[in-house]
Amino acid sequence: MRIEHRVTRWLVAIAACLALLPLQSWGQSSPSPAGDDSDTIVVGGDHYHPPYEFLDEDGQPAGYNVELTHAIAEVMGIDVRIELGTWGDMRERLENGEIDALQGMSYSEERDKPFDFAPSHAIVHQSIFARRGDPVVGVEGLRGKEVIVQRGDIMHDYLIEHDIGAKVITVDTHADALRALASGQHDYAMVANLPALYLSRELGLTNIVPIAKPFSLRYGYAVKKGDSNLLAQFSEGLAILKNTGRHQEIYDKWLGPLESSDGIPWKKIGQVGAAVSGLLLLILGGIVVWNRMLKKEVASRTEELRLHQKQLIQADKMTSLGILVSGVAHEINNPSSLLLLNLPVLRDAYADAEPILEEHYRTYGDFTLGGLAYSRMREEIPFMIDEMLEGTQRIKRIVGDLKDFARQGNTDLGETLNLNEVVTTAIRLVDNSIRKATCRFETHYATDLPPLKGNAQRIEQVVINLVLNACQALDSMDQGIFLTTRYDHARNCVVLEVRDQGRGIDPESLNLLTDPFFTTRRECGGTGLGLSVSAGIVREHHGSLEFDSWPGEGTIVTLALPASSQPILDEASQHPVSS
Repeated sequence: MRIEHRVTRWLVAIAACLALLPLQSWGQSSPSPAGDDSDTIVVGGDHYHPPYEFLDEDGQPAGYNVELTHAIAEVMGIDVRIELGTWGDMRERLENGEIDALQGMSYSEERDKPFDFAPSHAIVHQSIFARRGDPVVGVEGLRGKEVIVQRGDIMHDYLIEHDIGAKVITVDTHADALRALASGQHDYAMVANLPALYLSRELGLTNIVPIAKPFSLRYGYAVKKGDSNLLAQFSEGLAILKNTGRHQEIYDKWLGPLESSDGIPWKKIGQVGAAVSGLLLLILGGIVVWNRMLKKEVASRTEELRLHQKQLIQADKMTSLGILVSGVAHEINNPSSLLLLNLPVLRDAYADAEPILEEHYRTYGDFTLGGLAYSRMREEIPFMIDEMLEGTQRIKRIVGDLKDFARQGNTDLGETLNLNEVVTTAIRLVDNSIRKATCRFETHYATDLPPLKGNAQRIEQVVINLVLNACQALDSMDQGIFLTTRYDHARNCVVLEVRDQGRGIDPESLNLLTDPFFTTRRECGGTGLGLSVSAGIVREHHGSLEFDSWPGEGTIVTLALPASSQPILDEASQHPVSS
């Protein structure tokens, strides 16, 4: 190791001495443009491109490129002055010979024509950024879109050279591009990945994400075409830093934390692994004891769950219904009442005006009424008023159902109920969810249903849960949901069958459906309380809830409730309905 260290030191010393020798034999160099001091090399860069290069809080150049340039100057024995500005301006200054080099430029064949490049000192990944929830696209998907790029950046060059068909929006910095995208302007941004992630975090832009990394480009020093002397100095200095390990230290300092922020610290894992192995046997032994204690805890919790059943019923009800239903219902009722009051008046007013309009039509011919020909409107207006009146009455009925359902119910199970009426009310409450889930929803009501004893609100809650679960099981609008009521003479029970053509339930989960907090939809926000609460309500009514399912074919849920001997008449029960 000592010999190796000495050899490395000798190589560095020799390289430094060679750097001091005249370089005219390497090629013709253009004179330095940097002011009066011809020995000072002016190196340009972007003033806001962290972590590569940027101006710090004191206005001084900082970043990976800046520290690398100073290290090259040190080992090569040259004087450098770093000037940072907007990238487009600095690139023009290099083209015009106003500065000697750029310390960080991505390579392309087109850029190789006006510039010469040193060996790369980094690989820069270019990303397409979008707002969260926007479509994920590749480069071809940018056609016809508004794409933000930094003026003079490699992605600006690429979009122009390859005629992608995107509308190019240029800004001065990566930060400007990201701010514009985050504020809702334009469609996408094409920027360097590491600076964009760094700036997103620093600026608090949490609503934008990278959706594609279409390019990985070499990134290094660039000089004006033909300036081989200066290029050789930067290339040799970079080689010395790489051989001595100093380049890697600078790279790890500035870029390592960002590149590995989502990675795994394997070295530490190796150290921790040894300690974990020692504890593993102790943990395994403790699991056995813990399992026994858990069984006892489950038994004690069972009684506690029963005590909380009533609270869970109301909590689940409010979850299904939404927050502040009563307040919303009140707000809807006000304009609905106004419509119910005024629409009949408008209908009568039109009936009175119709003879006058007809006389005018016969005398002077057709005319415009409400932007349309009267010959058409004369037939449409009465239907429009009737439809509005019918729709308003439907709104009022639904709001009334919501208010009744949201109201804290009593524990009286002695109401005389008709299952058909309960199901009809529940369907009205979830009509919107049904329409979004399927275009095949059918109900078949039996005509000979006897009454049952119970609590209407709670039975409605069970039906709502069953219908919503059926909606959530469907994968397409073509799959159907079918509700059927019937009377089981053998058991003297009133039965509701809810059948869906959804994805079905695997046999392992079928027996767990009514367990508290068990759900197959945890990732979609399921709480696992709906069927557990429903089963509790059914038990209160001395009924049963049975499930039959076949994966890929659908599920049938059968709700059976004991019939009452008291007769009941109901219009809904006398007419089968299919919708």
